[in-house]
Amino acid sequence: MSAKSAINKELFTPHDEKMLAGVQVKRRTKKKIPFLATGGQGDYMTFICLSVTNKKPSHVSLTKVKQFQGSSAFIKRSQWTIDQLRQVNGIDSNKDCPEFDLMFDNGLDQWVASSAGEKCTFIQILHHTCQRYCSARKPEFINCQSKLLGEGLDTVIYHCKVYLNRMRKDLVPHRGHLQRQAGNSILHSAADSVTSAVQKASQALNERGERLGRTEERTADMMNSAEQFAVTAHKLAMKHKC
Repeated sequence: MSAKSAINKELFTPHDEKMLAGVQVKRRTKKKIPFLATGGQGDYMTFICLSVTNKKPSHVSLTKVKQFQGSSAFIKRSQWTIDQLRQVNGIDSNKDCPEFDLMFDNGLDQWVASSAGEKCTFIQILHHTCQRYCSARKPEFINCQSKLLGEGLDTVIYHCKVYLNRMRKDLVPHRGHLQRQAGNSILHSAADSVTSAVQKASQALNERGERLGRTEERTADMMNSAEQFAVTAHKLAMKHKC
């Protein structure tokens, strides 16, 4: 079983939660530790996990999880609600990189992921989750590649709505002219077409949000399955090698 699958099973499933994404990280800058706090439990691995409750209304959390050297147990060290997240900094919007920052109400954490790909997947799912579950103030995503934020489709739909609304407004001053030229039927038909198009564009936005939510859950399941497959394949390879 992979580390992320074990974290989900040990820390989230028992509390009726589901881990949507996780990323293994190390600090870019060493955190100052009080003198009396030294002499800890030795080396450890750190994970930042994104989870959601199964019961409605859904509550989304970011949790810092640690696994100390020589121990198979995972321990929750810090936890924040999604509403406490203020900013996500992807560091470089032009290329993949493993560095990223998370700013909360009470501080800033600067991280380096185990790989650029793992960081990108985490930020992508985090962004989609914020769009779906943050009802009030959404966190700011800066220096992130557009492919991670899904801005392409949003931009297209937005410009379509602007264009269709402009068409609808342009029809109003020409109402009398259209009536004289072709009668009420043409005006009504044109207005209905524009209204229908705007409604379809709005519906597309809503449906996209729902699809993104389902995609987040499927992505998390696929990631866990892929990790389990990789672990099994490695064990088989070692067995045959011996």
